[in-house]
Amino acid sequence: MSQLHTDQRPAGANPTFRLDVSVHDLLTKPNPVSPPQAAAEPLTLPEPVFPRHPELLGRDAALPPRDPNSPYQRRWTPALIYRALNGWMFPYVKSRVLPGDFHPIIAYLFTEWKCNLDCHYCWAFDNSVKGMSEDTARRSIDWLHSTTCRVLALMGGEPLLRPQFSHKVVYYAAKKGFWIYVPTNARLLRPDVTDRLADAGMAVVNFAVDVVDEKPGLPKAFNPVRKHFEYLIRKQYQYGYIVFFNINICRNNIEDVQQLTEIARDYGIITDYHINESPMIEQSHFQHLNENDTFIREEDWPRVDALLDWLIDKNRAGYKMVNSARRLADMKAFMRGKVEPWNCRAGQNSLIIRVDGTLAPCFPMYSATYDWGVVENHRFEVKQLDNMKESCQTHCFSTLNHNLGYCYNDARAIRWVLKQASRGFQGVSGSFD
Repeated sequence: MSQLHTDQRPAGANPTFRLDVSVHDLLTKPNPVSPPQAAAEPLTLPEPVFPRHPELLGRDAALPPRDPNSPYQRRWTPALIYRALNGWMFPYVKSRVLPGDFHPIIAYLFTEWKCNLDCHYCWAFDNSVKGMSEDTARRSIDWLHSTTCRVLALMGGEPLLRPQFSHKVVYYAAKKGFWIYVPTNARLLRPDVTDRLADAGMAVVNFAVDVVDEKPGLPKAFNPVRKHFEYLIRKQYQYGYIVFFNINICRNNIEDVQQLTEIARDYGIITDYHINESPMIEQSHFQHLNENDTFIREEDWPRVDALLDWLIDKNRAGYKMVNSARRLADMKAFMRGKVEPWNCRAGQNSLIIRVDGTLAPCFPMYSATYDWGVVENHRFEVKQLDNMKESCQTHCFSTLNHNLGYCYNDARAIRWVLKQASRGFQGVSGSFD
């Protein structure tokens, strides 16, 4: 998506970043931030009790009907409804009434910056970086628990590179009342890993998949992990977590996006779509900036427009999607370099914690050297964030942060809660519209 970039490169080469040059320079100037100092005796995470629910091991459910006109209907129990309200609604209310500007609702804990796959569009991994320590993970969770935050998303890289570590993090955070989100490319999501994470308290699985069968540069394929997926789908009805497909729209997976959408429909799960983005700031470790077959080019716009129109039609026909029909339509403008400010709440109601315990407001800023503080001592300032967002909001299409910004509105939040309450909190469709 070279039309979104603002730095200068030779004709035909993909620019290295898409932020305004002055903001880019401010965020990437040499300014190393020291990670938090470990205690004389570093903290550890407790060993998880497993199984906490032995009655669910070996118990299986039938797959939901593959007839989209009779989707599987799960029953949300009072305990699962409370878990969701405790994760999202109660922190939202607190963030509206408590004094001050820093009231996180969701935090992204980067337990890894390594990955077992090399998707050619992805700069969000570096296999030379050591994963998070138990000391940093425990201190991060304890610190977040002292704030309004009750949603914890494990992030990477690939969080399941160390499944025992992920199990410990999920177990410890769930015991402290966090609603826990686990993203994965699923290559390492063996049935025993699913059982352990679900038993520990995992609330949602972001199943990242871009193609049905592997393609050059797009290894996140469905068929190689179909067995893992079907086990995950069956077990969600016992453990109470949910699953959704996370699909990145590239120039070379248009037909696959349609097929994956129908697969998700068959299995009764939600889909979440992203439009391929090149890095917002320079990523020295990224190896696929130039000659990249995944980046959308101007000549691809008509095909991508047609795909987005198809997705909008499916959304309006009742397919469950995280993205609203309006947000899908906005992807056309973003693809052409046009983004309106959208009330980004990064650094105020959301944040990331890097593997070393340093902080940043959002994913695209992982490699920034600006000092936003460390675990237990944040340095987020609204004035600096607002000045930065004047530029970065118009170059960013974050689904998660956009949903947070869109819903950070009392009228919308109340309307949505009342709508779900009228259904007994049994019919959430995915989109906030």
